[in-house]
Amino acid sequence: MKPRQPAATPPPRTAPMDIDQPSPADPTLPPGHGAEALRDPALYLNRELSQLDFNWRVLAQAQDPKVPLLERLRFLCISCTNLDEFFEIRTATVRHAVDLGLPAHADGIAPAQLLELIHVRAAELVDAQYRCWNQMLRPQLADAGIDILARTSWNARQRRWLRAWFRNNVIPVLSPLGLDPSHPFPRILNKSLNVVVVLEGKDAFGRPGHLAIVRAPRSLSRIVQLPPSLAGKGKQAFVLLSSLLAAFVDELFPGMTVRGAYQFRVTRNSDLVVDEDEVDNLASALRTELVGRGYQPAVRLEIAHDCPKPIVRTLLQNFELGENAVYYIDGPVNLNRVIQVHDLVQSPELKYLPFTARHRLEDEDIFKAIARDDVLLHHPFDSFNGVLELLAQAAIDPDVLAIKQTLYRTGKNSAIVDALVQAARNGKDVTAVVELRARFDEEANLAFADRLQEAGVQVVYGVVGFKTHAKMLLIVRREGRRLRRYVHMGTGNYHSGTARAYTDLSLMTADADIGNDVNLLFQQLSGLAPSIKLKRLLQSPFTLHSGILKRIEREARLAARGKPGRIIAKMNALNEPQVVRALYAASQAGVRIDLIVRGACTLRPGVPGVSDNIRVRSIVGRFLEHSRVYWFGNDGKPDLFCASADWLERNLLRRVETCFPILDPVLAARVRRETLDNYLADNLDAWELGADGVYRKCSPGPEEAPYSAQLALLEAL
Repeated sequence: MKPRQPAATPPPRTAPMDIDQPSPADPTLPPGHGAEALRDPALYLNRELSQLDFNWRVLAQAQDPKVPLLERLRFLCISCTNLDEFFEIRTATVRHAVDLGLPAHADGIAPAQLLELIHVRAAELVDAQYRCWNQMLRPQLADAGIDILARTSWNARQRRWLRAWFRNNVIPVLSPLGLDPSHPFPRILNKSLNVVVVLEGKDAFGRPGHLAIVRAPRSLSRIVQLPPSLAGKGKQAFVLLSSLLAAFVDELFPGMTVRGAYQFRVTRNSDLVVDEDEVDNLASALRTELVGRGYQPAVRLEIAHDCPKPIVRTLLQNFELGENAVYYIDGPVNLNRVIQVHDLVQSPELKYLPFTARHRLEDEDIFKAIARDDVLLHHPFDSFNGVLELLAQAAIDPDVLAIKQTLYRTGKNSAIVDALVQAARNGKDVTAVVELRARFDEEANLAFADRLQEAGVQVVYGVVGFKTHAKMLLIVRREGRRLRRYVHMGTGNYHSGTARAYTDLSLMTADADIGNDVNLLFQQLSGLAPSIKLKRLLQSPFTLHSGILKRIEREARLAARGKPGRIIAKMNALNEPQVVRALYAASQAGVRIDLIVRGACTLRPGVPGVSDNIRVRSIVGRFLEHSRVYWFGNDGKPDLFCASADWLERNLLRRVETCFPILDPVLAARVRRETLDNYLADNLDAWELGADGVYRKCSPGPEEAPYSAQLALLEAL
């Protein structure tokens, strides 16, 4: 990587195991008093830079020798994929803010300055990713009998086989494009693998060669496995498609000389913008918008490190990017594709030990079980099959009259969608609130929405201007002479795949008040219902934000009276300024606050006189921490809520979200124990955020036993 000089103070950093750390000065209480002093930009970390820090913590998992080798490879690829999405959404948003001349957020960093800081910090991260690949994982994989072969290491037999494979499988689907006045620079699809080729000589029409662009076929796998006979005894060997293109690109230009071939990839803005107030049909408008998604303005160029500067300048000019947006790559530009090796290699000793999730509702009449007691599932330790079984039984139960469900992400071949289709065909009244604007799942959601409608499901698309991010299922069942409502609410999506990889909570209940609240919410989402008053639930964008603020302020009042104010909250991200200021004020009043924030956090803990009583930690382990849990001490009568919402501006103010209480004291104690106390005790997978904005990896003290929260939950199975 080419070093860059920052335009301003270096951004906050995570402290990976092999990365040197800056030592910024600790902030102090700003001048002034009261609420206004809590608006000082020095008290706020930047959301985008904090999100980048999370990817450093993911990368640290790839660097950790205690993590199984193939899982380290997976973490490396996840950090690369996360960075792609960061550029597609977060960086694109900042660049848009620069173009519009928008003001800074609470941290005071102007968008133009922030864009430069992002490129500086991202360049450091990319450099660390490829050092991890080239110097650690690739050699260690080779030592373990898993070769990802560079083209410089192929022997003669491997080269012959690969050339034949290239001729038979790749050349027939390639369409190389020479650049000349009649063939201008082509449109380059977002994140597609391309090779720019320098040519010498004349083609069949007598035209002199200069440059050509070859795009890798999207229909082919990005990694090729060699036959065992060519891999070597006891080994498995793989070659990246990018290596094949670079090695055999001369076959595409017979009669000409290839003077150089350099892989590159461009990342584009992928945030869809539909003016919902100006369209008559959201689904139709989204379909139109999706057609051009892959060709939105560019935000990043990755290119081979040895590419000549004139070619780099040509590409930057075509993509309308500045010099700070180019990333010189020593390795494959599409490194995240190497994750296929994790699935292709069957070496259990190099992966996490498998586990069998609990089946809490197995072989039970699920409606009787829920009517008897509330049921709580902690995924992935508790199987998601319980949720699937609830819906499957409802679909065929003759006493079930209606099913209503929100759908944000469901995955391919969803059993959830299958059950809703079956329920509709069985004559039940089925309503699905489908969020078409779920980022990167828009096409999938349009497809299953069409399928649901064809089956007779009433499909609605939520509320104009507000994404429906709530996770709720309502089943209306006839029991004797009365109707009873059964409810499922969760912190995660109705997605079987993520339920195995993410930690989330599910509540199943027949509580009449919760059932009535959920019914009112569905009426609100499917029609033009007036404002509603809910008895048990908090709801964005109406009562959740104010409800959180009121409970934080209540703890502050208790502490001011000498009582033990206490707040513990777990979420994925935190940036809402009013909530941050309320937490600062509560800390000043003496409330002890623990925040478990997986990703971006703009609150700065440990500032003398402001946030002395606030501790922020992030857990990065085998599973992606996704559950949202809020606990408020309330003078010995604690409130405990689970929610679909993080403490982000978008979740609290611009989305439809739900926050539900755990009313059963036994279940509430379990949630407190498993998702809060358990993670506060972690000294292996936890990172603590300091007042200087730096995350530091926790480790057991001299008298402490090593403790991993996720491992403890697995060992309890």
